Amino acid sequence: MKTIGIIGGMGPLATVDLFNKIVNMTEVKKESDHIHILIDNNPHIPDRTAFIMGTGESPQSELNAAAKRLEKAGADFLIMACNTAHYFASGIKKEINIPFLSMIEATAKTLENVKKVGLLATKGTYEGRVYSNIFDEYGIEIINPSEEIKTKSMEMIYALKSGIEAFDENKLDFIIKYFEDNGASKIILGCTELPIIFKNYEHREKIIDPTNILANSAIKYAKEL
Repeated sequence: MKTIGIIGGMGPLATVDLFNKIVNMTEVKKESDHIHILIDNNPHIPDRTAFIMGTGESPQSELNAAAKRLEKAGADFLIMACNTAHYFASGIKKEINIPFLSMIEATAKTLENVKKVGLLATKGTYEGRVYSNIFDEYGIEIINPSEEIKTKSMEMIYALKSGIEAFDENKLDFIIKYFEDNGASKIILGCTELPIIFKNYEHREKIIDPTNILANSAIKYAKEL
C-alpha cells in the first residue's frame, strides 16, 4: 500500500478534516489495515488568496519545500489540503518525482452528469480560475456568486481560521438559495474550511465536498497495486 503525503497547514483545521476523512473512510478490519500518512502541517505558508489578489508574498517556495520534505520522508504521492493552493500545483509538480493528485480534477471527474454548478470559494480561487480552468475541460459551467456572497464567504473562512466554529444557519441558507436561484443543481464547497463550516448544515444533499472526494481518491490510489 502506498504512503500518502499531505501538504497541509492551510489551515490546520482543514488539514485535520482531510486526515480524519481518510481515516474514517478507509475500510479496515484491524489497525494495521489503515494507510500510512505523512503530514507537513505548516501554518506559516503565505496566504494564497493575498498573493493571487496582488497583496501578499508568493507561497510557492514554501509549498515546494513542503512537497520535497514529504517526498524525502517517504511519501509515494501527494495531496494538498487547500483548494486555493492548487493555483500553484504546476510549480509543485516540477519540484517532485512522485505523483500529485489534484482535488480539483478529482471533483470534476465525479460530476459527469452535472452541467452547471455553483462555486463557493475564496476570492483567490475565483481570481485564479482554480476550478474554471479544469472544469472548462470537462464541459461543466461554473456559477460564481455575487460580490456580497464572496465577501460573506471570506469572512466565514477567516473566522474559522481564527478559531470561530459556530455560524448562522440563515446565512448559509441565503448562500445556497442564491446558487439555486441562478440554476445550480449542486454547490461546490471550494475551500477546505467550508466543509467544516457546513458540517451541520441541514440540506447536505445540495452540496459537494471536494475534501471528501479527494480523501476517497487518495484511498483508492494508495490501495492500487
